[in-house]
Formats: sequence, structure tokens, C-alpha cells
Amino acid sequence: MRNRSPFRFPLYGWLGALIVVGAEIGLILHQPFISRWFTPIVWTGYILLADGLAFCLRGHSLIRNRPREALMMPWLSIGCWLIFEMYNGSLKNWYYVGVPEEAWMRNLAYLWSFATIFPAIFETADVLEGLGLFRRTRVAPRPMTAFGSALSFLLGIAFLTIPPILPETARPFTFAFVWIGFILFLEPVNRALGAPSCYRAWEEGNPRPALLLLTAGGICGLLWEFWNFWATAGWRYTIPWPLDFGVYCFRMPILGMLGFPPFAMECYAMYHFVRRLLGGEQFW
Repeated sequence: MRNRSPFRFPLYGWLGALIVVGAEIGLILHQPFISRWFTPIVWTGYILLADGLAFCLRGHSLIRNRPREALMMPWLSIGCWLIFEMYNGSLKNWYYVGVPEEAWMRNLAYLWSFATIFPAIFETADVLEGLGLFRRTRVAPRPMTAFGSALSFLLGIAFLTIPPILPETARPFTFAFVWIGFILFLEPVNRALGAPSCYRAWEEGNPRPALLLLTAGGICGLLWEFWNFWATAGWRYTIPWPLDFGVYCFRMPILGMLGFPPFAMECYAMYHFVRRLLGGEQFW
């Protein structure tokens, strides 16, 4: 018989589970408020639930042990996601429907939803870590060369700067480059600054951080699309053919699902870059 975890599941974790279940029930019953605000509500519950699971599995978690960081992370999530919204203004890969008509309420819905992105991904990765996923996965250590680091950095700049300046008809095909551009651009920078870096972990023979993030991104992507499919307010895609060839995962063209795993690594790179600029541990 497996030993039970010595760490008690926290009360806020139960609250998170209650929020997720309550939101699902409200959606099924077509409750107007829940249907309109479903996305930020259900993801808030998910974050609380995931943090509770992470604490129960590992004995430490973001909310329990790093509360100041937990309060700051949603704001960094908003700020970084707005960068992608700026790109989308040019590339036009998605748009929003069913959002409140009043500007202040619409902006509140956007900001609340955007605030859940980073915590959802990182909490999911923490749960996967607590479950022992990829615990024994190792690769041969191989230091990253200066050429490799510079090449990644320059490719990242190209991937981030070229798509918005292409002809308008070509831009919608290029969002995949933006979706990995910040990894290529910021990972060498984080490595040089001494910030947490998947590149550094990998060259030390530890691919686990990257693999956990990739898996967490895939899980969150499935949940984002699953819950978005049923919600009254959500997003729709305008991905052109042949990238959209009629096969979907809920509302997302199937090829688009491949973007969620690297998106998690991108969020990780962006988060730790900004965190280091703000002073790292001293800031928190």
C-alpha cells in the first residue's frame, strides 16, 4: 500500500475544487453570469485547486510558501500576455466574442482572464513535478557554445520582428514564429543573467524543467480549448487555410494545438526575465 502524503490538502484547494465544479454546473444550467464570466472564474478555481495539489504532493507551493510572488505573478501574466495581444492586432489570429459591452467591465474580464495564464501553467507544472513526472530523465551534459547562444538570440529577434512587417496577407501564417520567438530570444539572456533557464538546465543534463513545462502547456491548452468551447464569452480563431484544414480540437484548428507546449516555455522565459529585471528574490 502506498504511503499517504504527510501534507494535508489545504482549505483553499477545496475552495478551488468547489469553484470549478460550481462553474461547470452554472454553465450546464445556462446561468447568465457564470456563462459570461466562466473563463476567469473556472481558471481561478483551477489555480487554487492545482496549488493545493502541489502542496499536498511536495510540501510546498506558490501560494503557501511564496505569497508575495503569488500576488505579483498575475500582474506579470497580464503584462506579458498584452504583448501577444499587440502581435495579434497585426497578425489577426483570434478575436473575442460575448464579452461585456461596457468598456470597464469588458476590460475587467480581459485582465482577470489574462491574470490566470502564468499561474495556471506554472501550477500545473508544479503538480506534475509533485507526481514525479520525468524525475529520472537525464541527458548527457553538453555546455551550450557561445555560437549556439548567439544563434538562438538572433533567431529569436528575427522571429519576433519579421512577422508584423510582412505584407498583410502573409502575417496570419507567421504566428508560430512568435509562439517560439521569445524562447529563442530570452532563454540565452536568462542563462547569461543567472535567471532560471531551461537552456541551462538542459546543458547540465537535466531536461526535466523543459519537459514539465511542455507537458503543462499541453494540459492547459486542452483545458483552455475545452472550457472555451462551452463558454458564452470566449475567443474564436481566424487561422487561414491550409493551416486550418477543417480538423479541430474543440474550436482550435488541430495544428494550433501544437503551439501550447512551447507557449508554456515561452511564458517561463518571459516571466523569469521580467522577474530578474525587477530584482529577483530581493523584489519578492
